[in-house]
Amino acid sequence: MAGAKEIRTQIKSVQNTRKITKAMEMVAASKMRKAQENMEATRPYLQKVKDVIANLSNAHPEYRHPFMVERPVKRVGMILVTTDRGLCGGLNVNMFRQALNTMKGWADKNIEIDVCAIGSKGVAFVKRGAFNPVAEITGLGDRPKFVKVQGAVKVMLDAFDAGNLDEIWIARNDFVNSMTQKPLVERILPLMPVDLPELQHRWDYLYEPESKDVLDL
Repeated sequence: MAGAKEIRTQIKSVQNTRKITKAMEMVAASKMRKAQENMEATRPYLQKVKDVIANLSNAHPEYRHPFMVERPVKRVGMILVTTDRGLCGGLNVNMFRQALNTMKGWADKNIEIDVCAIGSKGVAFVKRGAFNPVAEITGLGDRPKFVKVQGAVKVMLDAFDAGNLDEIWIARNDFVNSMTQKPLVERILPLMPVDLPELQHRWDYLYEPESKDVLDL
């Protein structure tokens, strides 16, 4: 039977572990709060970008930018946005499942798939599967910079622009709240057409030099 000294030592050890765990919880909560604030701050900007693109796509209906042209689908690009670390529940797994269902549908139609993986979990997922990896990014950290993502994503955009890819899709998680993230798989190119009635009663934009030139940037 353990002596009183051993019991006191064990109690002290448990108390120290509790303090460390509590400190880790506070740090994680702070990081989560900051990440959520950053995400919320970008949403108005994202919505405004969508509005501008919608207006641009209808400013010259007769002009069809390559990013808006539908063509027969023979090869598709998929961008997987995942985490670099685990211990996040079903965040990655649920998104992988939905992405796999989408890619299986393409494979059944003999559509080839190129994959750009963002995050080490996505990189590992691609290496385990029968996919064609064309680019990967890891180590983005808590505040990812555009310059670190630009190169890999540009590989996909250049392939689409050259006609080597007919569509580009993205698989990601949409933040609902700290306990719920919704896995999404959506097409980003060609740009989805926006019905004119949805653009009624909105301010018009003045583009310099011309809206077509903005699309070609």
